[in-house]
Amino acid sequence: MLADHDDGLLADLVEDREPSPEALRRALAAQTADGTAHPLFFGSAVTGEGVADLLEGIATLLPPAPTGDAEETAGGAEPRGTVFAIERGPAGEKIAYLRLFAGELRVRQKVTFHGDGGEHTGQITSLRVVGSDAGLLTAGDIARLGGLADVRVGDRLGPPADGPGRRASFTAPSLETLVRADRPGEARRLRAALLDLADEDPLIRARPAPDGATSVLLYGEVQKEVIGSRLREEFGVEAVFEESRPVYTERPAGTGEAAEDMDWRRRTPDFWATVGLRVEPAPPGSGVVFRREVEYGALPHAFDRAIEETVHRTLDQGLYGWPVTDCEVVLTASGFGGPVSTAADFRGLTPLVLMRALAAAGTRVYEPCHAFETEVPEGALSPVLARLAALGATVAEQAPAPDGWTLRGEIPARRVAEAERSLPGLTRGEGVWTSRPSGDRPVSGDPPTRARTDGDPLDRAAYLRHVARNGAST
Repeated sequence: MLADHDDGLLADLVEDREPSPEALRRALAAQTADGTAHPLFFGSAVTGEGVADLLEGIATLLPPAPTGDAEETAGGAEPRGTVFAIERGPAGEKIAYLRLFAGELRVRQKVTFHGDGGEHTGQITSLRVVGSDAGLLTAGDIARLGGLADVRVGDRLGPPADGPGRRASFTAPSLETLVRADRPGEARRLRAALLDLADEDPLIRARPAPDGATSVLLYGEVQKEVIGSRLREEFGVEAVFEESRPVYTERPAGTGEAAEDMDWRRRTPDFWATVGLRVEPAPPGSGVVFRREVEYGALPHAFDRAIEETVHRTLDQGLYGWPVTDCEVVLTASGFGGPVSTAADFRGLTPLVLMRALAAAGTRVYEPCHAFETEVPEGALSPVLARLAALGATVAEQAPAPDGWTLRGEIPARRVAEAERSLPGLTRGEGVWTSRPSGDRPVSGDPPTRARTDGDPLDRAAYLRHVARNGAST
């Protein structure tokens, strides 16, 4: 395997020379560092068997982490790092694990983080450097930080970076389930526990759902078992999971614009704020991008940040209730009314304007898909092709194999389980199936919908009642 990417080892094999163990280890380390090879370790969390081998592999096969240049490690450099884990302290407070790539950090220092929902500022109340008694965190080291109530996994300290410390990217989950407390009186505790887990783990994404349930996005069915176990052992809550369903996405079909000014002729406008927004399609994979055509600083910073954060939160539910992606939102107008305006006014008005702009642009719903490869025996080709077609799959490649055929193509994620269950019967137990997430494709026919939880900004009266009951930040 190593010789496929190492001319020296290939020459040894061709000329029947046996490489030394040290040469093989050096080649394995080099190919591990550049991502060509991926060593696999086996062990048991129950007995601890294999842990020593894993630790040795980490130390000898992974490349040393960069420590930054002299300028970055100097005390005058701007601190820059990434939060990669969060745990809870004895009183339930957040403890953030931060890897620092530049600058220094001390206790009582004020820091600003950038995350999915914009930026937030906090003050470090405790700092413990991992593996050291030092009270000063320097570039290249890791520390446990306390006092940062709003911090989440993946938050960046300092400005965005192209090198170490850049924002981690996770493939969007393709499944959703509704979680309810086994005992109805514990619904609030369950929701709070799931939101805590979502803060700690970027692979757990939770949001309120109707009727006291909580929606959780998943990457697979096994994740239900993990989440259920943590809820039971760490929070004392028994959870019931509903059947999973796929998570669709929406993308703008065109460009739309909307704005709302403060109506000074009314004594009490709904919101003491002016907001104008334009929605445009963005390149595939870009997510949601927010930018400004108005001069930055024309609004107080708290108002400007409230608009940006609310844009991201509002686009979790598009015209059909699904998350909106590959979308650019442009702030085209803004204004405030002297001392009477508050950040809550901008949080309340932004969804109304944004959803009107999105409605003018229109959206198209996309369903998640898996790329599949299946090996079937000779006599099973026709029934397998017929079944795949009935499940909405497209077969892009059909190649002969020694004992039959190899088929490759794409299938809706919601149909993968059906395909897996059908294959043994169609192939007399000889079929082999593998699949992986591969993107999405437009939904044909009437798009599926998902119930909204934000009061529906497209219905102004209903939305204003929702804001009056729950506030503009929910």
